[in-house]
Amino acid sequence: MPQTQTIMDGMSVAGVPIEDVLTIVNLKRGWQYVTVQDGPLTLAMEKQINKIVAAEDALVPGELRQGQGGIDLGDEEFFESPLIDELQEQNFLQKTLEASRMTTTDKALTLMYHNMRQQIFWDGNKRTAILSANKIMIDGGAGLINVPLSKWDKWNKLIADFYRTNDMTKIKQWTYDNGIQGLQARGK
Repeated sequence: MPQTQTIMDGMSVAGVPIEDVLTIVNLKRGWQYVTVQDGPLTLAMEKQINKIVAAEDALVPGELRQGQGGIDLGDEEFFESPLIDELQEQNFLQKTLEASRMTTTDKALTLMYHNMRQQIFWDGNKRTAILSANKIMIDGGAGLINVPLSKWDKWNKLIADFYRTNDMTKIKQWTYDNGIQGLQARGK
């Protein structure tokens, strides 16, 4: 964490690969973009977020994936994500944002995990999905999604299970319990 802060402050850190430095800098830029956007999240905003966070590592940053994509789940298991249909993704986003029976947090988590599994971009899908979901959280005053580093092993196992089953019930509840940070009132 001190190294990350040093990089975010604009200085280099010995021994940190340039790819990692660029990822951190681009994430910072992605956060800056998300926090100044007026209006609800759109697919165009998600494309711009991806263009920023995946600038150094995506085949075509900011463009929806138009070919095969997939994820290595470990133990020689591979999840092949479906082909992307821009209209379907736009409709999913719109329906999720307009769902009156869903809380802000549920909308954010639903979109985040949907986008991660769909792999809608060539690269940077988790980074883009988390920033997009946090845009929803910020707009709704619902806190932030931030899974602590100490819990990433469990989170990654739950993500892999979700990719296998397409059932986000467990991972959404776990994230709600472990990865949502909000304001806490202090007692006097």
